[in-house]
Amino acid sequence: MSQDSPSALDHQTKPAPTLPRQERPAPPRRSGRAWIWLLILGLLALGGYYYWSKKTPAPANARQAGGAGHRGKGFGVVPVVGVKARRGDIPVYFTGLGAVTPIYTVSVKSVVDGQLMKVYFKEGDLVHKGDPLVEIDPRPFQVQLEQAQGSLTRDEALLANARVDLSRYQTLLKQNAIPEQQVVTQQSLVQQDEGIVKADQGAIDSAKLNITYSHIVAPITGRIGLRLVDPGNIVHASDANAMLVITQIDPISVIFTLAEDQLPVVFQKFSAGERLRVDVFDRSSNVKLATGVLATLDNQIDQTTGTLKLRANFDNSHNKLFPNQFVNVRLLVQTKRNVVLLPTAGIQRNSQTTYVFLVKPDSKVTVRTITVGTTEGEETEVTSGLEPGDVVVMTGVDKLQEGTQVAVHFSGSAGQPAPGTTQPFGSPAPKGQPAQTGQPAHRAA
Repeated sequence: MSQDSPSALDHQTKPAPTLPRQERPAPPRRSGRAWIWLLILGLLALGGYYYWSKKTPAPANARQAGGAGHRGKGFGVVPVVGVKARRGDIPVYFTGLGAVTPIYTVSVKSVVDGQLMKVYFKEGDLVHKGDPLVEIDPRPFQVQLEQAQGSLTRDEALLANARVDLSRYQTLLKQNAIPEQQVVTQQSLVQQDEGIVKADQGAIDSAKLNITYSHIVAPITGRIGLRLVDPGNIVHASDANAMLVITQIDPISVIFTLAEDQLPVVFQKFSAGERLRVDVFDRSSNVKLATGVLATLDNQIDQTTGTLKLRANFDNSHNKLFPNQFVNVRLLVQTKRNVVLLPTAGIQRNSQTTYVFLVKPDSKVTVRTITVGTTEGEETEVTSGLEPGDVVVMTGVDKLQEGTQVAVHFSGSAGQPAPGTTQPFGSPAPKGQPAQTGQPAHRAA
C-alpha cells in the first residue's frame, strides 16, 4: 500500500502530455453567411431610400404645370386659399416720369434806380395779385414831377400868348396891314409851343410812372421765395439778380414724358376733346399726391430719347405738390368694361405658359392655361381660359398636382365665405349659415 500511494500521487500531479504542433486540431472555418446578411441590409437600405424619395414632394422650383404628376403624393386633402374670378372694370394707364412745374414764375426786378426803403413781405409768404411788396425811395421822382409841372405851366402860358398874336396877325393880314410871311412865322411859333407843352406833359407822366414803379406790387398770386436783397441797398434797373421770386402754387402743373409709340392713342383722345385724367405719385409710387387733367402736348418729339413732353394741371390747395418735385405720372387712357378679373397672386407662370390651378366642383384641381391682358394693382384681366365664378387656388400651389383633392378656404371678401370654412367645395351650406367651401383640412402621414 505504501508503494502504491506515491505512484498514484505521481500520476495525479503529472502534467498531460502535449501533442506535436502539426497534430493540433485546426480552428473551424467561418461560413459565408455574413456576406449574405450584408447584402440583405444593403437591399433594405436601397428600398427605404427609394420609398421615402417617392413619398417626399419635389422642390417647388422644379414643379411645372406639365410635370405636376410627380408631386403632392402622400398629402391627401390639401388645404388651400382660393379666390373666384369675377366680372368688372379695369383701367389702362400710361406711365411716365415728370417734375412739378409752376404755370407762372416771376422774378421781380426794379424798373427804376433808387434806394430800397421798405419790404412788406416775409420770406415764404403767400401773396395775392396787387399786394405791396417793396418800396423804393420815390422822392427823386416826386421832384421830377414838380419840375415837369412847372415847365408845363410856363409853356402853356407862352402857347396862349402865341395864339393871341396869331389871331391878331390874321386880322391885320386881311386888311393888308402886314406881310403874309409874318402870319406864317407866328403860326409856326404856335405849333412849336404846342409841342413844348406836349413834351412837358410827357415829363409829368414819366415822373408819375416812376413814382408808381417805386411801389412794387405782386404781379401774380403765389408764394414768395427767399429775399435776395435787403432794405437800404441801392437797386438798379440793370441789375442781373432779382429782388425776389414769386411762384404760382395753386393751380400748378406737372410736365412729364411718354414714349412716342403711345402718342397716337393719347393724341386721338385729346384731339376729340376728352378730359384725360392724370394721377401723380411720389418717388416710391406708393403715395398718391393729386389728380388732374391733361392740359396740352408739346409740338415736337425729342429725337434723343424718343419721348414727347405733356403738361397736366392740378388743383394744389393742399400744397402736396412742390415746384421741381420729382413724381411718377399715370395717364388714364382707357377703362375696359365688363371683363374677367382675377387677383394677380392666383396666376402661375413658367418658361412656357401662364396657368392657374382651377378647382373643379368635385374639389379636385386641374391645371388650366390662361391668357392675361391688362394688370392694374393686384388684379389682372384674363382674356381667355376662365369664366366668372371659377375658383382658382391663390395660396398653397406648391403642394398641388393634377387631380389633387383640396379643401378651399376663401379670404372673406364681399360675397364670399369668411376665413376658416371647411366644408367641401360645392356642398350646400347648413340652413342659416353661409356657403362653405373645403373639407376638413388634414395631412396624410
